[in-house]
Amino acid sequence: MLALPTAPAPAPRRQLFVGTALVIAGATALVGGLLALFLRFRSAAVDAGEPWMPTDYKFSMVAANIMLISLLPIGVFAQWAVYSAKRDDKVHTGLALGLTGLMGLAFINAQAFLYATTAMPIALGTYSVLFYAVTGVTLALAVVGVVFCGVTAFRYLGGRTTDREIVSALAMYWYAYSAVFAAVWFVVYVTK
Repeated sequence: MLALPTAPAPAPRRQLFVGTALVIAGATALVGGLLALFLRFRSAAVDAGEPWMPTDYKFSMVAANIMLISLLPIGVFAQWAVYSAKRDDKVHTGLALGLTGLMGLAFINAQAFLYATTAMPIALGTYSVLFYAVTGVTLALAVVGVVFCGVTAFRYLGGRTTDREIVSALAMYWYAYSAVFAAVWFVVYVTK
């Protein structure tokens, strides 16, 4: 008896990659909306001749600049993880994922330092509420990125070396986060 040849393998569906892209789109819309509110209230305060920022509280631009600069090596390390995972180099993939997570923790630490040194009450006024809303959302997204990095390292180093999609999704997340935070850095920290 003759048998038909087997069917070709189905194309990969890339569900994790698409899901990460949808999360990125939602997070970008959320931060974009918060930045639009920040700019709208700042414009209304300036037009009314009222002070926008409280003069009693200053924050360190050094910490804000370090947060922005730390996103450059995060992107490099995330891409290194993708490069190493595609070549089945488990050691370098683990090292790259570890460095990505470590730089993400450094980013979170810089934001925590900024909160601690500013010591501005949340309910001080419109500026403080919007400042903490925008920076709090970006801080939460950074925590999500570090947790995502930990899950990626756990899965890949735990034996699922054929699952390279999660490493690519992690890199895409950090690239998009870098762009979102650059906008936050410019609007909230530079132009105030």
